[in-house]
Amino acid sequence: MLIRVKEPRRRTLQDVADAAGLSKAATSYALRGLRGSPETQSRVLRVASELGYTVDPVARALAGGRSSNVVIVGSLRDLWQQDLAVMLSRALAEQALSASIADVDASPAREEAVLAALNSRQVDAVVALPVDPSALYWADVPDDIRLVSIGDALAHRPDSPVVLFDNATGVGTGLRHLAELGHRTVGVLAPALPATPGRPAEMLATSLGAELGLVVTVTATPAAVGEAADATERLLRTAPRPTALLCLSDSIAFGAYAAARRVGLEVPLDLSVLGYDDSAMAPLVEPQLSTFAWDETAIVDAAVDALRTPLDELDAEPRRHVFRPDFMPRGSTASPA
Repeated sequence: MLIRVKEPRRRTLQDVADAAGLSKAATSYALRGLRGSPETQSRVLRVASELGYTVDPVARALAGGRSSNVVIVGSLRDLWQQDLAVMLSRALAEQALSASIADVDASPAREEAVLAALNSRQVDAVVALPVDPSALYWADVPDDIRLVSIGDALAHRPDSPVVLFDNATGVGTGLRHLAELGHRTVGVLAPALPATPGRPAEMLATSLGAELGLVVTVTATPAAVGEAADATERLLRTAPRPTALLCLSDSIAFGAYAAARRVGLEVPLDLSVLGYDDSAMAPLVEPQLSTFAWDETAIVDAAVDALRTPLDELDAEPRRHVFRPDFMPRGSTASPA
């Protein structure tokens, strides 16, 4: 007869906090020697030892700066993602972590290849701006590699911390702005990526447009200026031509400017254009691009904090940070002629 021995439950930070009579935050700080009196730190360490509590080894190594290899995985075709990747690299360097950037060029195949090579590179953590967040290959990332996602929840790594964007606010504000100006036919240009629960902007555009009485046409395009210009030109040569465009990336919006010139349209007199991420180029083009600003510093801080925090300190809510955009009206939208 085979007798199965039940594995003991792994002790959590909450167990230590309850035994020590402290909050989770105070317990965490005491364990790391960051806050609390020497007596409190000693007591918490003693309680943790008695309970057999062990800190998440990945977070401990990263927090201590001893294990320092972090890869930022994303597509650098998009100008805003370029800037965010640089900000992430600098923020990680400030934490004594070594960051490298892997450009997957908007290709799921390249994204899969980069992830498959992580083990051979002795990578300790990944910050991802995923091309295909619904892909099965995310489940193949080893459990001992900390994974934090920005922009999309990973369908096959649901426990990974994620930083999300409030697309309902962004898309809704953009469409209402265009409707209030008098537009009724709107083209929505979206990055040619799969729609996921963490990336609902394309689906939102159709449903919210219908509520506002708009005829919305969603067109997929790569988030690169040249290819976006080609996709936008095809849209602008169809009938009925949209009188306004909501571009879910500033890089796409800059492509829309180029397409408008090709077909002899003037922005915003003949065509209103809205961007979506307030890249550094947005106020430099003519007319200045109306767009949405996201708090990149807070986004980067949230991702780095999630990377360095032990998993058992990340409750369900703190694992999901949602950021809301600020509308930046400039000169690229107007009432239709």
